[in-house]
Amino acid sequence: MSGKPAILFVCLGNICRSPLAEAAFRVEVARIGLDVDVDSAGTGDWHVGEPPDRRAQAVASRYGVDISSYRARQVSLQDFQRFSHIVALDLKNLAALEAMQPEGAAAELRLLLDYVEGREGEAVADPYFGEAAGFEATWTDVTIGARALARRIAEKT
Repeated sequence: MSGKPAILFVCLGNICRSPLAEAAFRVEVARIGLDVDVDSAGTGDWHVGEPPDRRAQAVASRYGVDISSYRARQVSLQDFQRFSHIVALDLKNLAALEAMQPEGAAAELRLLLDYVEGREGEAVADPYFGEAAGFEATWTDVTIGARALARRIAEKT
């Protein structure tokens, strides 16, 4: 892990929620001038190498963010040393990360909405099997979470 904060956002397939969280966080850290490393990954391997879901790309684009170059990847054991924060988008993925976390790992594991006062323990809803409107709700949640996480990191650096 480098000296600067490094954040990994994790959902199941790395094509919906976690790339949107990565994008929202990149926007926020650029806005406040925070120097961090950012990436996203999935606990599953179904979509490795694929771009984000077209509906995720569309919602990000509506907010001026191009995520078309992102590519899905699976979480690796090295991520637990490389990243200072591994941020799950729901409880199932948090449990999967806790189960695979090697002993002595440096990364702090939390849910994204744990950083939002009053939303601790809440999951960002998975929009994959729903309509496009679900992606809008996901963007709202990841944006709120990204702002709260960026604020927390900025206070500690």
